[in-house]
Amino acid sequence: MRKRKPKVRVTPGDPRYGDEMVTMFVNNLMMCGKKSTALRVFYDAMDIVGEKTQEDPHEVWKKALNNVMPQVEVRSKRIGGATFQIPIEVRAKRKISIGMKWLINFSRARSGKGYAEKLSAEVIAASKNEGAAVKRKEDTHRMAEANRAFAHFRS
Repeated sequence: MRKRKPKVRVTPGDPRYGDEMVTMFVNNLMMCGKKSTALRVFYDAMDIVGEKTQEDPHEVWKKALNNVMPQVEVRSKRIGGATFQIPIEVRAKRKISIGMKWLINFSRARSGKGYAEKLSAEVIAASKNEGAAVKRKEDTHRMAEANRAFAHFRS
């Protein structure tokens, strides 16, 4: 048997919402170890979301994250000289991290004034089931559906 699995670290909740998912999101958002800047950007974005939607921004963000998380993905596997794209269900932790990374990356790629503006626009779009991050999820699902014939190669 190999080494034992590392203990799962408990992330503390963030100052405003007390939600550890927000802390994880801010940690992904952070660049060059500037956590306070990342927190400020996130909270500014949430304020903008609150103004534009007239709803609880935390709920809108959670809905957006749920709409972006992929259920299945394809993995390449080499079998007898041929490479197949095999659809595989995504683990819960991986779903969350992929969803967060997609939201962050596609909001960075958006056009807009400041980063808080871009992030809020992407969050609002994702909560309405539109936007680039949701499109990526749908593309991933479509790819998995197209390769469903190879699902029996799953190991």
